[in-house]
Amino acid sequence: MSQPTIEEYLGDEADSLLGFSDPKISKDRLHLPGPDWVDRAFGPSDRPIPVLRSLQQLYDHGRLGGTGYLSILPIDQGIEHSGGASFAKNPDYFDPENIIELAIEGGCNGVATTYGALGMVARKYAHKIPFILKINHNELLTYPNTYDQVMFARVEEAWNMGCVAIGATIYFGSDESSRQIQEVSQAFAMAHELGLGTILWCYVRNEAFTIEGTNHETSADLTGQANHLGATLEADILKQKQPTTNGGFTALNSGDSSYGKLDERMYSDLSSDLPIDLTRYQVANGYMGRAGLINSGGGSGANDFAQAVRTAVVNKRAGGMGLISGRKAFQRERSEGIRLLNTIQDVYLDDAVTVA
Repeated sequence: MSQPTIEEYLGDEADSLLGFSDPKISKDRLHLPGPDWVDRAFGPSDRPIPVLRSLQQLYDHGRLGGTGYLSILPIDQGIEHSGGASFAKNPDYFDPENIIELAIEGGCNGVATTYGALGMVARKYAHKIPFILKINHNELLTYPNTYDQVMFARVEEAWNMGCVAIGATIYFGSDESSRQIQEVSQAFAMAHELGLGTILWCYVRNEAFTIEGTNHETSADLTGQANHLGATLEADILKQKQPTTNGGFTALNSGDSSYGKLDERMYSDLSSDLPIDLTRYQVANGYMGRAGLINSGGGSGANDFAQAVRTAVVNKRAGGMGLISGRKAFQRERSEGIRLLNTIQDVYLDDAVTVA
């Protein structure tokens, strides 16, 4: 059976997503991915020369090597969601070697996973695919469950095992965010000193952000500000959930509440309700694309492939630089996981899918 086309995956949204041509923020104002990305984006920066070399390794690897786009396999769900819940669908991934092999066979630029997983196989694989050590995690064994990113590894160990970059998560908006910001800032500074790139999962998290049934943890305005804070921490790459709505600041400033700062032009002049505009607002907050945006590439059930393609199309057309796809790639047979990763990569290799 032949692979469906991008248009077929997009279905009724094909014309609107592929034909969108009037974004609120013009692409001429953005720094867009390309083969010379490391030179163009980081050559003028304060990043040490070894960081440029590490980032170039990441951008040169896999099926998207040399394009300026990224496809990264991230698997830290064994800590974040428990090993049993994460790997029951395919117990092979309790073995970290299978995680690395999925990333290699799937044509990824790099693989991001835990200290223990990378350390167990580093000598065999660190020179075969770029390693990204995820240094902090949320764990769900504490009772009652808490939601807090805590350090599980030292930056020095990422360097010792041959990583090209470290990754970290901050729950912006949470009670613990100030401590997380300070910890990650120190870790990123150390990573750059050691010649490693930095990737920040810029998640927005607070129960108070769900207002009248709308979860504003994925609002373009709040996630865009999280990206802006991430770029301020010198993240070289920003990981963000693709926005599904907007107006988080507005909702949190209704009634007697007061939260943050907003300007109505954020919504009228810099964005709209259209998916590509919402995601472009995230790109713009990463210094107009200088800190590149990678979005999540998941879905659910039978729609995994269609949702992944949609996420990739929106990201690419918005000016983003790629996707992360974890659970939907490893919670299935390896051949199907590889096909999902390749399907995402095909969007970025397709010259017909252009930046809007």
